[in-house]
Amino acid sequence: MEMLKYLLLPPLANVLVTLLGGLLWSRMRLVGGLLVVLGLGGLLVLATPVASHALRQGLEPPPLSGPGQWEAAEAIVILGGGRDYLAPEFGWGDAPANASWRRLAYGAHLHRQSGLPILVSGGRVHDEHSAEASLMAAALREVFEVPVAWMEGQSRNTAENARYSAEMLRIAEVESIALVSQAWHLPRAMAEFERAGLTVIPAPTDFASAPPPGLAGWLPRSYHLHRSSRALHEWLGRGEQALRRQLLDRGD
Repeated sequence: MEMLKYLLLPPLANVLVTLLGGLLWSRMRLVGGLLVVLGLGGLLVLATPVASHALRQGLEPPPLSGPGQWEAAEAIVILGGGRDYLAPEFGWGDAPANASWRRLAYGAHLHRQSGLPILVSGGRVHDEHSAEASLMAAALREVFEVPVAWMEGQSRNTAENARYSAEMLRIAEVESIALVSQAWHLPRAMAEFERAGLTVIPAPTDFASAPPPGLAGWLPRSYHLHRSSRALHEWLGRGEQALRRQLLDRGD
């Protein structure tokens, strides 16, 4: 499944389509030419601010409007968003990736407003020496001066984040949570946590910024290609989630 994901997402998918077009060029010039245009043209379009914004905005729930929306929560759950390997500046070895820092900052902000306990969730995707949750807990303690009540360090993906976190929270008799993640990722994460038996209040952060006006919005940049790729990964994850749910419903 992991390899299939990379084959279906840019830039590798675009490279494969372009190569296929080049191979077909001598025999089927029209088809080959269309595939080359689709591969290269699609890559350029996905690298524009307009395309990356449209792909991300379609994934995002509305932001929290105030404390009244999450006052029913009993805990804050912050999902891991990756790690930077051998980051020297903090002296921890690895450190949370940029996506995780955004989630941690917002989780710390909610904690200061509410006083709710925090659970951090993230494991060892590639058998690293420490779980991502331990890096997140260190960041909350040492950088934000915020305590961590629970560390869930077994999970390797969003579904496992939900399953293992729910098990820990169930022992603590916590049933309702404010769930913190990037806005584009949160709806899929919410569905997994609700499936695990928790009541979920969305606490999204890092919303898509509007593209610049005029020609600047159509100038390709690698930064926006990365964001488009992340958004397409999420759309693919939603499709897999919907298919899995349909198959499970048929089996009931």
